[in-house]
Amino acid sequence: MKKLLAMLLAASMVVSLAACGGGGTTSTPAPAETGTTETTPAETGSAGGNLVGVAMPTKDLQRWNQDGENMKAQLEAAGYTVDLQYAANDIPTQVSQIENMIANGCEVLVIASIDGEALGTVLDQAKEKDIPVIAYDRLIMNSDAVSYYATFDNWNVGVKQGEYIVEALDLDNAGDKTYNIEYITGDPGDNNINFFFDGAISVLQPYIDAGTLVCPSGQTEKQTVATANWASDAAQSRFENILASYYADGTQLDVVLASNDSTALGVANALASSYTGAYPILTGQDCDIANVKNIVAGTQSMSVFKDTRDLAAKTVEMVDALMKGSEPPINDTETYDNGTGIIPSYLCEPVVCTTENYQELLVDSGYYTEADLAS
Repeated sequence: MKKLLAMLLAASMVVSLAACGGGGTTSTPAPAETGTTETTPAETGSAGGNLVGVAMPTKDLQRWNQDGENMKAQLEAAGYTVDLQYAANDIPTQVSQIENMIANGCEVLVIASIDGEALGTVLDQAKEKDIPVIAYDRLIMNSDAVSYYATFDNWNVGVKQGEYIVEALDLDNAGDKTYNIEYITGDPGDNNINFFFDGAISVLQPYIDAGTLVCPSGQTEKQTVATANWASDAAQSRFENILASYYADGTQLDVVLASNDSTALGVANALASSYTGAYPILTGQDCDIANVKNIVAGTQSMSVFKDTRDLAAKTVEMVDALMKGSEPPINDTETYDNGTGIIPSYLCEPVVCTTENYQELLVDSGYYTEADLAS
C-alpha cells in the first residue's frame, strides 16, 4: 500500500476533481444502460479519508441496494471516502467503472461482479498498481489479482434449503410415496450457483436416488435450470412453460427448489397465474421484502436470511486492515478456488427464515420495519 505523502496529495487532487465533488453527497441517476454512481467523501476520521471503490452489479435486485448502502454507510463511519457504483447488470459498464476507480486513486476495491469470468483484464490494472481486491459475495474467477473474498457460507445456504424440504415433506418417513420437484437457480456467470444448487442437492440426492423425489419435466441439470441475471420475469416465463407442459393435467407439484428470492418470486407469479393444484413448498434466499410478504401470506415457504449488515461490517474490517497494513480477518482457507488458487475468505452464517421467526429475525432486529412488510 502506497502511503507516501506525494501519493496522498495526488490522490486527493484526483478525488476533488472526480464525481465525489466538494463537501456533500453527489448522486447522479443514470439509465439502466449506463449504471449509477454515488461517490461520497466521508468525514475526516482515523482512516484519513482514503478512497475505497465499491462496485455493485445492479440496483434491480433489492439485496444489492442494501449491500451497497450498508457498505457505504459503514465505510464512511470508519472514516473512508466511498466511490459506490452500480453497473445495471452491464459488464462493460462495470469494467469501465472499475477502470475509473483505479484511475481516480482508490486504494482498495470491493467488487460484487456481474460475471465472475469477465474482470480479469481490468483487475490486472489493479494488480499493477498494488491495489488489493476484495471479491464481495460473488467470487471473481481466474484472476490472481483477487486478494480476499467476503461472502456467506453459500454451500450451507443450499444445505439449509435442502434440509427444509426434507423436513417439510417428512421424506425420511415417505415410504413408497413420491413427490414431484422442480428446480431453478440463478445466473450461470455467478459462481455462487454451484454452491447453492450443489449444497441443496447434496441433501436431496438420497431421496432422488430412492425415487422419493422425481422431476416430471426432467430439467435437473444446473445449467438447464439456470436463470440469466437471476431475473424474476425469466423465472416466471420458464415456470409457466413447465406448468403448462407437465402439470396442466392435474399432476401435483409438491416442491420447487428455488435458489433465491428473485427466482422464487417468478415461480410464485407463475403459480398464481397457471396452477390450480395444492400449493407446493417453495424455497428462497435473501429475504427480499416481496418474498417476506409472500412467506407471511403462505405463497413462499422459507427464505435463507443473509444479513448484509454483518457482511458489510466484516468487509469494512477487511478494508480497514488492508488500509492499515495488517492482516484482514478470515475464517476459511480451503473452500474457494478461483482458478488461480485458494482465495482467503470470510464466511458469514446464513439463517432460515419462516413465518415462525421472521418477526424476530427481520423486524425486531431492525433490518425491516413493520411498515416495510405491510401488505
